[in-house]
Amino acid sequence: QVQLVESGGGSVQAGGSLKLSCAASGYSLSRCGRGWYRQAPGKERELVSSIRRDGTTTYAESTKGRFTISQDNAKNTLYLQMNNMKTEDTAVYYCATDRPAIVNTCRLSARYWGQGTQVTVSS
Repeated sequence: QVQLVESGGGSVQAGGSLKLSCAASGYSLSRCGRGWYRQAPGKERELVSSIRRDGTTTYAESTKGRFTISQDNAKNTLYLQMNNMKTEDTAVYYCATDRPAIVNTCRLSARYWGQGTQVTVSS
């Protein structure tokens, strides 16, 4: 059974830092692309950061220079280090991966999702 379990969310003052963790079980995070999404109340879910299958990374424009995505392969855990946080970063953050299909392919239109963790940044 594939599970993505997130932790590290909470409340922080603007300018502070948080580090989110996503522990995967029953699935290798390296199998397909993976990353972090967030959703604020009344807003669409948006991609924050990702690691592609080839190891390259992406960041939402609003997070560049502040957020860093990384992975511990031995622990099969994905991280999102968030520094210099802003009130606009307030959202529920979700860990997600694309789903494997056949050998050497992934279903880019379907994902495994974590349960989400709340991040609140106050001024």
